Amino acid sequence: MLSLNRCPKCSKETGIRVVPPEDTLARIRPLMEKAGMEKPRDITGLDRLGIPVFSIDRPATRPGEKNHFYNGKGATPEQAEASGIMEAMERYAAEPRDTDEIAYGTYEQAKDIGLTVYPEDLILPEPYHGAWMGQQIAWCEGYEMFRGCPVWVPACAVYHVYVPDGDMQLFRSHTNGIAAGNTMEEAILHALFEDIERDAWSIAEYKEVANCDLVIEDEDSVPGQLLKKFEDNGVHVHLKEITTDIGVTTIGAAADDVETKDPEMLTIGVGTHLDPQIAAIRALTEVAQSRATHKDGTKINAQLQKVTRDMGYEGVKKANPLWFKDCSSKKRLEDIPNLATDYVLDDIEVVLGHLMDAGFDMVICNDLTRPETGVPVVRMTVPGLEVSTMDPEREGGRLIGMWPPPRYQN
Repeated sequence: MLSLNRCPKCSKETGIRVVPPEDTLARIRPLMEKAGMEKPRDITGLDRLGIPVFSIDRPATRPGEKNHFYNGKGATPEQAEASGIMEAMERYAAEPRDTDEIAYGTYEQAKDIGLTVYPEDLILPEPYHGAWMGQQIAWCEGYEMFRGCPVWVPACAVYHVYVPDGDMQLFRSHTNGIAAGNTMEEAILHALFEDIERDAWSIAEYKEVANCDLVIEDEDSVPGQLLKKFEDNGVHVHLKEITTDIGVTTIGAAADDVETKDPEMLTIGVGTHLDPQIAAIRALTEVAQSRATHKDGTKINAQLQKVTRDMGYEGVKKANPLWFKDCSSKKRLEDIPNLATDYVLDDIEVVLGHLMDAGFDMVICNDLTRPETGVPVVRMTVPGLEVSTMDPEREGGRLIGMWPPPRYQN
């Protein structure tokens, strides 16, 4: 049973937080060693923007995880450090343990016991369509938030890095929808925003179109101040609204370093939130994080780096018109309705309502909180949301306008 509490946010500016970042840091810094983390590094100074970015190394990652560096960003150093540690904490918690309860059986067997996720709804790679029928699958018990009851979820959709043990792995495990928080409510909301963000990003990139360009007129707002840091340092930012039919504001930011014309500095960030201001902050700080992380050199993809350099500055921009070409219309960020409430739980209910209205049938929570840290961590799964920006092998019906599926309409 999932028990949630109605706690007020500590301030509107924190987005989903019930305590300020300083309190979060006081709680989680002493837990870093238990999760195998090394001391946070402030890498803000590697870039000329001055937007806070931190890096966390966790060398003892599970075999199969290619990356053991985690990054955090924010409008303040405290936000950025807390963001980085929390990201590392959620990855630590999402690694499967021998003590985790996993059941093995076919979809039909799981369905005979209780509510079960239909594998095809998770958007499978082409070779796996129908191939799972009659096959042994590993299952975890999650909590379905629309119905308020347990549900069986494929383990490869819950843990990362997932390694099969004689069962059929339906797709490569990934980190989408894994989130940590000061409370269970924070973790759930953060994870849902990430799920919705990746869906909107996937659809926008597949269709190569955004809804409109965004302009920020309030220069004194946090997004306005962040944008000024980019512009003052010779970096032009294209802001795009890519909100989908779900109706939760999603904003993309694409940075064009017109001063250096470095193709590797053509970076992208995306943010989702009920408050458009915070969605913009997340997108802008994500761009800053990408720039500083690249300069840090801990996450460089050598193959992608070579392709980018070969294409050159103009070539990369030309190949990405969604991000670097102006839309036919513009909208003021300040004109987008703010749907956020004063309580995290109320925000969750708003998001669940939007997902239900958009035709989704399940929203699933798997509690990944580890007793040795006590930091709330969840994996939120919304069958049907697109994930191709994370895994190009998985393309679902929403990319081509086939939503909701006929099965959901009966």
